[in-house]
Amino acid sequence: MNEQATTISATEPDWSRERKIRGRYEPAKHLLAAIRRYQRLRQKGGILARLIKPFAVVQHRFWSAVSGADIPLNSRIGGGLLMPHPNGIVIHPDAQIGPNCLLFQQVTIGMGGRLPGAPQIGGHVDIGAGAKILGGVTIGAHALIGANAVVLDDVPERCTAVGIPARIVPPKTEKRENQL
Repeated sequence: MNEQATTISATEPDWSRERKIRGRYEPAKHLLAAIRRYQRLRQKGGILARLIKPFAVVQHRFWSAVSGADIPLNSRIGGGLLMPHPNGIVIHPDAQIGPNCLLFQQVTIGMGGRLPGAPQIGGHVDIGAGAKILGGVTIGAHALIGANAVVLDDVPERCTAVGIPARIVPPKTEKRENQL
C-alpha cells in the first residue's frame, strides 16, 4: 500500500475523527463539541449568540465532569483531535495543539518546564498515557510521545520522545542511514 495514502495529515484537520457516533458513549467527543460550539458562538457575536453561550458553558462543564478532562473553553485545538480515554487530560489555555492529534488518558500539557511559555504541538502528534509536556516546548509534526514521558525539551518532526526526562529517538530511517 502507498505510504502517502495512509499518512494522516499534519495540516488539514480530519473532522470525521470528532464526529459522534449514534448509540456510542463517547464523552470526549461531546466535550469537544461543546468547546467548538462555544468558540463558534464567541466568534459570531450578536444577541442570539449571547443568549446561547451560557448553555454551551453548562454543556462544557457537564462533559468536563463526566469525562474527567480539564480542557478550557478558549483552548487552541486543531480539528480531528482524538481522546479515546479522556480521564485526567489537562490542557493549559495557552497551549496550542495541531490538527489530528491523539491524546490518551492522564496527559498533561502545561507550564512549568525548563522553557518559559506553553507547549506548541504540531499536527498528527500521538501522546501516550500519562505523558507530561511542560513549558514552552515545540513538538514537531508526526512526533510520538511515549507513555509516562516527561517532555521538557523540543521534539523534532517524526521523532519519538521516551523516558523521564524524555530523550529523543530519531526515526528508523535516520538510524539506518547513520549506521551505514
